[in-house]
Amino acid sequence: MTSEPLIPAQDPSDPTSLPPLFSSPPTRPGRVRGGFSMRTGSEAEPAAPVPLDAVRRRHAAHQPTPSVTTGQFSDHDDLDWGLVAAFRTLVANRLAAAMGEDWRTRTADQSDAAAGSGRIPMDRAAQEQEGWRAIDELLSEHTADAVATGAEAWTPRQRAVMAQAIFDAVFRLGRLQPLVDDDRVENIFILGCRQVLLELIDGTRISGPAVAESDEELIDFLRFLANRSESNPRPFSEGTPRLHMKLDGGARLAATSWVVSRPTVVIRRHRLKVDTLEAWVERGCLSPASANLLGAAVRAGWSIVVSGAMSAGKTTLMRALCAEIPREEAIGTFETEYELFLGESGNHEIVIDWESRPGVGEIGADGRAAGAFDLGEALNDSFRFALSRQIVGEIRGPETWTMIKAMESGTGSLSTTHAAEANACIRKLVTCAMEAGNHVTRDLALEKLVGCLNLIVQLNRRVVTLPDGTQQLRRWVSEVVLVEPGERELGYALEHLCGPSKNGPAQASGILPPQVMALAEFGFNPDLFQSEADSSGWTP
Repeated sequence: MTSEPLIPAQDPSDPTSLPPLFSSPPTRPGRVRGGFSMRTGSEAEPAAPVPLDAVRRRHAAHQPTPSVTTGQFSDHDDLDWGLVAAFRTLVANRLAAAMGEDWRTRTADQSDAAAGSGRIPMDRAAQEQEGWRAIDELLSEHTADAVATGAEAWTPRQRAVMAQAIFDAVFRLGRLQPLVDDDRVENIFILGCRQVLLELIDGTRISGPAVAESDEELIDFLRFLANRSESNPRPFSEGTPRLHMKLDGGARLAATSWVVSRPTVVIRRHRLKVDTLEAWVERGCLSPASANLLGAAVRAGWSIVVSGAMSAGKTTLMRALCAEIPREEAIGTFETEYELFLGESGNHEIVIDWESRPGVGEIGADGRAAGAFDLGEALNDSFRFALSRQIVGEIRGPETWTMIKAMESGTGSLSTTHAAEANACIRKLVTCAMEAGNHVTRDLALEKLVGCLNLIVQLNRRVVTLPDGTQQLRRWVSEVVLVEPGERELGYALEHLCGPSKNGPAQASGILPPQVMALAEFGFNPDLFQSEADSSGWTP
């Protein structure tokens, strides 16, 4: 049925005997390329391509008991992942033969060269289409052989599940893909290859299926994932034991190994699709007066920091605030990993999104890895791009100094950070700004921060048990605080415009300093604010 030679010495039932997913192309200057492999680190020589006949023999020997699991992932319970890996290798080999060994990362120049050599230059969509063609061809050959030999063939459903698993292994996230695709899942916790916990949108946690056969295979996959990005590859090794990156579809991956007992991965998906302040009000996460105040503050060019615990909805609220920016403004965003995706919202015509790059390769005389690009450099460059507004994403450390510079430009910047309440937020921002270097003292950081930051919006989250015993994850704005210079000893003063609240949205306080009243020009409604304060408002 095939002209491909058999290789008796190779055991097709052993995943570690499989060759790498992609052949290693010649190294190009300026970047270090990693390769994903099912092989262990001690195996130096790549195996020969897996022949289709060997794959067929493996399937004939693999007759699992039908699954009785009824969960979301039951279709994958009986998948032979070694068989998936073998088909994945065959598909990758056929794509490499058609398009060249570096088909996944070809640049425009390489595509031109490939066209001249008779190979097929393809963009991502065309590559995936060719991949589906190769998968269908291989599975059709397998089915025909099964029918001819009397072996048990796949049902249409089994074939469709196998085809999708092969496609995911070649083009997407492999065994992680069904978890990322599940709309119930908000966070994925991987504590070693076999302990997987899924945090659902209601705050509950359930066990998930294993994502690899060994911790070594999980680490190899993470290396492949980190290096396959042509535009912004990220290192992941014993020398760089942490990985932060955006996945296709907008999910965010954080991983670490070698400094923990087992490789650990957390994938966060932004499931709360609330992108307007009005929608926050409708969900009971924000009071009407607070929404009106925040919208006017954004339009007026006030600088705002959104503070809260992890998974409190900070990025989602940031998107809602950014939706209040006038459409004609040109926006620049500065993030360590893409999360805001303002260019995809359709709310603005011009969005230029900068992402920092950790760099790869040797450390230079300046102490930086080759190709490194930080947010400070991005901000300096941005002043040549005729921007109306500069938005620095999540603040965790010395990038606070970059945030302060953006706020000092006077265009109204927005950022997020982790803190338990508004007063703690100020203290944390000062500490993080001091990480920028010895030239940033506490007094300097505080003076700069108080001089440019206008509002702190605090978020809270809690999993509550409803009367029927079910759980619900609730998020809400618990404080809206005006930041002003204060007495010399403290250096700042916080004025609660709304809140605080631990059990529901912050309510208007009725306090209206002159600078807040000036927001009427940008849509602030003092009557709505006072009415909420009189009826259900917060009092100190």
